[in-house]
Amino acid sequence: MDLTKHLDKKIKVKFFGGREVIGVLKGQDPLLNLVLDETIEIVKNLEDDEVTHAQESFRELGLLVCRGPNIVLISPLDGSEEIENPFV
Repeated sequence: MDLTKHLDKKIKVKFFGGREVIGVLKGQDPLLNLVLDETIEIVKNLEDDEVTHAQESFRELGLLVCRGPNIVLISPLDGSEEIENPFV
């Protein structure tokens, strides 16, 4: 996967286990390990297995190395918006 067009741009990364981070992509390798800078973790407080935006908080992490095998989703932040789930 070639992410060079997203270098120095903000991306959102989701991991196995539910963790999510937003950061500026600084590099990648062939195993899809990522280096993110200015990284913020989205901490979700679970209540009865439901998450609302009011329950989200943020934690600054700074420079972060993400292991490729743990990544579930990579999404650019520019031009995207979250929509309500139509199946709930």
